[in-house]
Amino acid sequence: MTTESVTRAVDIIPRGPIDVFRHSWVLAKRSLVKTWRTPEGLIDVTLSPIMFTLLFTYIFGGAIAGSASDYLVFLIPGIIGQNIAFASVGIGIQLNSDMAKGIFDRFRALPISRIAPLLGAALGDVVRYVLLITIMVGTGYVLGYRIATDIVSFLAGCLLAILFALCLAWAPMLVGLIARSERSVQGIVFMTLFPLTFASSAFVDPSTMPGWLEAFSNANPLTHLIESLRALWGGMGEWQTHVAWTLAWCVGLVVVFAPLAIRAYNRRA
Repeated sequence: MTTESVTRAVDIIPRGPIDVFRHSWVLAKRSLVKTWRTPEGLIDVTLSPIMFTLLFTYIFGGAIAGSASDYLVFLIPGIIGQNIAFASVGIGIQLNSDMAKGIFDRFRALPISRIAPLLGAALGDVVRYVLLITIMVGTGYVLGYRIATDIVSFLAGCLLAILFALCLAWAPMLVGLIARSERSVQGIVFMTLFPLTFASSAFVDPSTMPGWLEAFSNANPLTHLIESLRALWGGMGEWQTHVAWTLAWCVGLVVVFAPLAIRAYNRRA
């Protein structure tokens, strides 16, 4: 999408939330066009999750759960949580690249809300997360995984995962706006996400960890998301507490990182 087409689409000064959403949606479509033209950028939500699923299922399944099929019920929600976190790296790299190319300087000259370019970038990633969940559940079904609850619970889990992904994205966006290079963004975000994903309930029961690590894992936002999916999709325990904590973490991530990202954007753009 060219700058001229963006200008035509957002040719009035924003007057309220509706205008902010409309402008953000225009910029989200720009992000989707970029994704469509560079499909190799979808590897992190297509091939990588399949690879992780196969490796963890057949290498660790027998040791952890006794069999690969028994481990799948535990693993699929964990892999989805892990890859939601890892996929968020892409939005930080994309923003850093756009800043380096001066694209956001053009956006700032347009009569649009200051939050629209950032919100648009986040909304543009919804398709990536939908694709990730679809591929992961589909791969699980091929291997023997089954949803043990109803369609309402399944869709609720999908929406919760996508909401969490959009809220988590503000942290990599902040890094993308303040880091000096794309390589720096990748290094900083992955350095943060690796302990967050592996020190969670994604792959093993936290009760098997040392006490201090178990406490960290139980408070980990990814643990609450993953346990919510296990309860909503597999009937593994009560979902209310974990869903409430996941929503609380969503609010906390936005409250902390969104203002910082907007401030960083205003300072750099």
